Amino acid sequence: MLVQDPRIDLLPDGPAGPRRFKVKTADSQERRGRVNNLLKDRYGWRGYQQVSLPTDPTVNRFTLTAVEDEVVIGTITVAFDNPARLGADEAFGPEVTKLRAEGRRVCEFTKLAIDPVVGTKRVLATLFHVAYIVAHRIRAFDMLIMEVNPRHVRYYERMLGCQILAGERVNSAVNAPAVLLGAEFAYIMAQIGEFGGKPEAAARERSLYPFALSLREEAAVISRMQAKQRIQDRRLTDTGHPNDATPTDFGTTDLIGL
Repeated sequence: MLVQDPRIDLLPDGPAGPRRFKVKTADSQERRGRVNNLLKDRYGWRGYQQVSLPTDPTVNRFTLTAVEDEVVIGTITVAFDNPARLGADEAFGPEVTKLRAEGRRVCEFTKLAIDPVVGTKRVLATLFHVAYIVAHRIRAFDMLIMEVNPRHVRYYERMLGCQILAGERVNSAVNAPAVLLGAEFAYIMAQIGEFGGKPEAAARERSLYPFALSLREEAAVISRMQAKQRIQDRRLTDTGHPNDATPTDFGTTDLIGL
């Protein structure tokens, strides 16, 4: 489940010019520990049950972090649909099953947390954008779903263009009410194409998309990811023991450092 704290629309835009933060994968114990500290702080502040990253490595789950001066200031996890199902299946099983039956390749955005002191719309938009790149441009999934508190639905509708897929139920993982939202990646692609990398458009476009990467920046991120995947694939081939390797998408951690 996603926690919205502080409210998306109340986050500051963030400084113009080159980004001071980097987006990295949470692929080390040290960084995962820092992510867990942020999750514990933000979910605990809202009174939710403790949330942490799973310890088992898998290609079906991917955690991104925004890092500034080696401090984790934001995180989001992407869970890809797989035979073990998604977290949203517990409360919204019929709705998620219906999406699968319609031929949708769904993934779930979850465990979102932003540092309320230094977090900005630019940090949040960049995390969402890189998550979209991993899910849609690299993995070819076509739709995201996420569970949010009913109080926060309208912000995700306005800021990301999400739609309500199912009404309020209880998310047992955090013992809190949740609404199931969804967004087509085709819609997100169109919004990024129109507004991405144009923070000046935020005066008329009241969404996160002006704070996302530009198409040129997106292309650079995709190229970097693909290059790192080729390195990882060669490493597995050269060792001759691909089954002994930790499942991963990319061989090293920096995905964007603009």
